[in-house]
Amino acid sequence: MFERFTKDARAVVQGAVEHAEAAGAGTVEPEHLLLALLDREGSRASFALAALGAGEHQDAVRQELRDARRRAGLSQAETEALAGLGIDVSEIVARVEEAHGVGAMSGDRKDRRWWSGHRSFSRGAKDVLEKALRVAVARRDRHIGDEHLLLALVLRPGVPAEVLTGHGVTHESLTRVLGDGAGEACA
Repeated sequence: MFERFTKDARAVVQGAVEHAEAAGAGTVEPEHLLLALLDREGSRASFALAALGAGEHQDAVRQELRDARRRAGLSQAETEALAGLGIDVSEIVARVEEAHGVGAMSGDRKDRRWWSGHRSFSRGAKDVLEKALRVAVARRDRHIGDEHLLLALVLRPGVPAEVLTGHGVTHESLTRVLGDGAGEACA
């Protein structure tokens, strides 16, 4: 599959690995793919993000991803659902961080020593890569570009899609900016 990735898409994957390493994460997560997409300039995905106004909200997007990581990766919707059951995630995070330090629930382990520089991809990140392939095929594109990775992120439920949607980046808006392709992207 990676032989079909464009230079930009490969740069996003490499950037995601670098974000995971910088955070001390054991695996590359979908959030790392989004961070790497935000780092790109001059690509189809960066054009789409800028056209939708998300480019000017990059700092807010990055902060929302950090906040979700502090909540052990729970989306805002999941946090609200737990609140409906009487569980205050903010209070739990505060207590855990009081006892174990800021970011204790994030899963990041900056103090960990790795025997190799290799980071595996989580099931969620693999799902994004597979969905990017399906999006490219559905659009009858011969390559997988960073725009397909972005489309895959907004199609997959989770924190990246929730954060992007909150800034007006949806599948519909991306399809409008990028063009429909020849087919309809699979959900």
